[in-house]
Amino acid sequence: MSETTASAAPTAPVASAGGLSGRKRAARVALRTVQVLLALFYGIASALPKLIAHPSAVESFDRIGWGSGAMYAIGALELAGAVALLVPVLQSVAAIALSALMVGAFIVQLTVFHGQNAATPLILMVPLALIAWARRGHNGELLRSVRRG
Repeated sequence: MSETTASAAPTAPVASAGGLSGRKRAARVALRTVQVLLALFYGIASALPKLIAHPSAVESFDRIGWGSGAMYAIGALELAGAVALLVPVLQSVAAIALSALMVGAFIVQLTVFHGQNAATPLILMVPLALIAWARRGHNGELLRSVRRG
């Protein structure tokens, strides 16, 4: 009888802890899915047109008055951010950096394009802020790596 009691006792806490870890796992999977989707968006829909000098990107940057140098630089930053969103130690920093780009995009949308599509950068900043916050634990690891040289 003591064997049955001993084996039954540890099972109950494990089952309740398993439910919590299941929720945490689902949250991690959902966050990772958002990261992958954002990485695809920034890499393909946003950076690629700039890097291949698609006519729509060229026209937009000419209208802003920044020219092709800025277009390629921003495209490269977006592509780097997209890749970094997928690297665990860089996820939080990448989300912060992409958010900074979105602040700039928002300002440009308001001032140059008279508010047309100004909501898009704001909408993108919401999941980026969530990623930056949720993955902030990696920042210490990144800092230690940088300090080591």
